[in-house]
Amino acid sequence: MPQPAGQLLVYPMLDDRTAARRDLDSVKHPVWNNTSNLTGWSSYLGGTPGAPSVPEYAVPARREDLSGLPPAWIGVGSLDLFLKESWAYANRLTDAGIACRFDEVSGAFHGFDGMAPATSVSKEFLDAQLSFLRKCLKLPLA
Repeated sequence: MPQPAGQLLVYPMLDDRTAARRDLDSVKHPVWNNTSNLTGWSSYLGGTPGAPSVPEYAVPARREDLSGLPPAWIGVGSLDLFLKESWAYANRLTDAGIACRFDEVSGAFHGFDGMAPATSVSKEFLDAQLSFLRKCLKLPLA
């Protein structure tokens, strides 16, 4: 069976338990806030985020064993709701022996690169993703 060549994770939703945290509802995360997160996870899971019955295969942060996964690139802004869970997942991948590059973009919010694609920070963010993909797919570097 074919295996993924890599995990390209751009400001990823990795932990449904974040959506269950009501203390995050008052934080003014631009674009994607915890209310949006609750709607997204509830829709995806078909149930309540943060519940003990959520299957670990449906939520990356709930997986106990991350060994055997392909290398990862995780990119997220410092103002993004998903920053902490992205860091936690990156650390767990590294602890499991999985190569993981983590790019935190200072001052960036969720979807920043789509709103301002011509900026140097957005171009660098995209270049980092393309470089990772080229490496995973064994393509020539640009």
